[in-house]
Amino acid sequence: MHALEGLEYLDGPAASIRTAVRALPLGRARDALRGLWLGHPLHPVLVQLPIGAWSSAAILDLFPGENRAADRLVAVGLASAGPAALAGWVDWAEQRPRQARVGLVHAAANITAVALYGGSLLARVNGLRSLGRVLGFGGLSIATVGGVLGGHLAYRQAAGVNHAEAVPVLVEPGWHRIGKLDDFPVGEPVRRMADEVPLVVVREDDGRLNALADRCSHMDGPLHDGKVIEGCVECPWHGSRFRLADGVNVQGPATAPQPLFTCRVAPDGSVDVRLAQA
Repeated sequence: MHALEGLEYLDGPAASIRTAVRALPLGRARDALRGLWLGHPLHPVLVQLPIGAWSSAAILDLFPGENRAADRLVAVGLASAGPAALAGWVDWAEQRPRQARVGLVHAAANITAVALYGGSLLARVNGLRSLGRVLGFGGLSIATVGGVLGGHLAYRQAAGVNHAEAVPVLVEPGWHRIGKLDDFPVGEPVRRMADEVPLVVVREDDGRLNALADRCSHMDGPLHDGKVIEGCVECPWHGSRFRLADGVNVQGPATAPQPLFTCRVAPDGSVDVRLAQA
């Protein structure tokens, strides 16, 4: 796995594919495929259907009299692989280089599995049942390799996880002094610290302050380097937008909101923040 992460020659093909994926005219469906509505990536959910169908087909292939059921499951797996792959490509297009390299090999394994299962279904339809079974078992083996690579992406490389999840643990309860009101220009993101956690603070026209955890929940992007757009702060790395009033993610690729901090201004102009209650 470490060797796959270091395959720099994959960066060229990755750049071309990334451009093509980002150019797809998906509109609002892009955020739907990312899982914005779900609260976490959709791709791991969608892959359950093809993997489940193909695994079940492999079991049925071991028993006599289950040919038709196995054939149908192979077909179901093929039909459901497309949406799962599309969701995966949309996620992959916003990953870091080392993640993208593993992701390309992950995709190549899954494409190979789909090709083997396509051949398996064709052989079954034409009465070549033994060949269909062999191709099916080969497809399941390759799909399993793809699943192992996907697990590495998620659990070792933290692709698709909420990078802001630890904020409530790192911030001590109570109020934290972060400066004076005059330190925060109207409409400009400003970086401050609460304990060991960086914050992005934005002052409204009426003097009200909004504060969110600064590191983007998608890939740790520095929100204080982003833009304030229509009451939201936009991550400069991948374009995720978070509503300043409550931290809700209104645009992906981030699927998790930003931790929100409550602000107060003392009579002398000092500004304090504390982690807002969930």
